[in-house]
Amino acid sequence: MAFRTLRELDVTGHRVLLRADLNVPVKEGVIQDATRIRETLPTLKHLLEGGASVVMCSHLGRPKGEGFEVAFSLAPVAKWLRDNGFDATLANGVVGEAVTAQAAELKPGQVLLLENLRFEKGETKNKPEFCEALARLADTYVDDAFGSSHRAHASVAGVVPLFPRDRTAAGFLMEKELKALGKVLHHPEKPLVAVMGGAKVSDKI
Repeated sequence: MAFRTLRELDVTGHRVLLRADLNVPVKEGVIQDATRIRETLPTLKHLLEGGASVVMCSHLGRPKGEGFEVAFSLAPVAKWLRDNGFDATLANGVVGEAVTAQAAELKPGQVLLLENLRFEKGETKNKPEFCEALARLADTYVDDAFGSSHRAHASVAGVVPLFPRDRTAAGFLMEKELKALGKVLHHPEKPLVAVMGGAKVSDKI
């Protein structure tokens, strides 16, 4: 399974659109389990330590796609990042002039976390204009959201061809998952047992 890894990218001075899986459980504005955030930290730290600024994006839950809904805001994730030592700011939305201006002002080592991608219908419908708006926020694309990459959504599918091929890569979590999957699909060691599960078993079946 061939793919470009993060180690093959020179990100010095670049602004990176990082698609992460930050779909964490939140109750009354407090994150109940930060595992998914922690899993993408090696990728985020590598980018920041390599001299990049990062525009981070994710969905959270299933909002209606008609604009901001406080229950699905990524504000608790932005706070978690700040509390854990990151220079992180929550964007004034998902795309648009204000968000583009915020992204343009980023300095190396800083993070701009976009609001919930699914506040915009263009995300789940993979609308070309939404893909273009996302792509304008950065010059490099890194996908570290393995758990969402089976969906033909803008942030994991439609946006990718809008970046130069040599400016796209898999993050460390994505790399780990793809390598594990590759062993099962292409070089399985027998006996082999597949265990399927998770919160949405019907999706997996």
